[in-house]
Amino acid sequence: MPLLKVKGLKAYYRQTEALHGIDFELDEGSITTILGANGAGKTTTLRAISRMVRTEGSIKFQGEEITGLASEKIARLGIAHVPEGRGTFVRQSVEENLELGAYTRKSKSDVADDVERVYAYFPRLKERLKQQAGTLSGGEQQMLAIGRALMLRPKLMLLDEPSFGLAPLITQEIYEIMARIRKDEGASMLLVEQNANIALNLADHAYLLETGNVVMSGEASILRDDETVRRTYLGY
Repeated sequence: MPLLKVKGLKAYYRQTEALHGIDFELDEGSITTILGANGAGKTTTLRAISRMVRTEGSIKFQGEEITGLASEKIARLGIAHVPEGRGTFVRQSVEENLELGAYTRKSKSDVADDVERVYAYFPRLKERLKQQAGTLSGGEQQMLAIGRALMLRPKLMLLDEPSFGLAPLITQEIYEIMARIRKDEGASMLLVEQNANIALNLADHAYLLETGNVVMSGEASILRDDETVRRTYLGY
């Protein structure tokens, strides 16, 4: 049974239909990437799962229907959303941002342990734990956004453009840490990326979106090595 199964998913911004009945699924412990040009519907797909836009269709998580649940209830099920633009609380410190990521949890000692766990992945954040998040570099803010999501102890992480606006070396560092998180935590990831090459190197499976429709899917390694796919859909 897939961890996440989406069937006939439509999404709307007011009266405009942005997703036109897409189907996809994600297995537990795997990384699936959604690729496509700007405006293809990638970000909307993550927002639909997190109930940030109006939707129709079926979204099942761990075999249970979650369509229609409020965003907070979806988070409590173990789905952590790292939005485009990072979504950090810019006036709060690094440490406060991480603690806010654990808002659904009750045990203070467990939360404290998990703050240290995040620092183990992102030592740079520990060096800046009292610093206002808004004064961090772009790469550090992205690390903080991922770290805050980890504080939820998620079963599924929704990651929207984690490389956006970052230098190649910082992007590589963050993707290497994401691979470690997948290996150490067993966390599944649904990854939206403009940088198709790096996403396909990390992911197990890929779906290509075009104007709100799935036009192709398959093993990430196969799509990565298919020259026609690269030229037609991925632009590299």
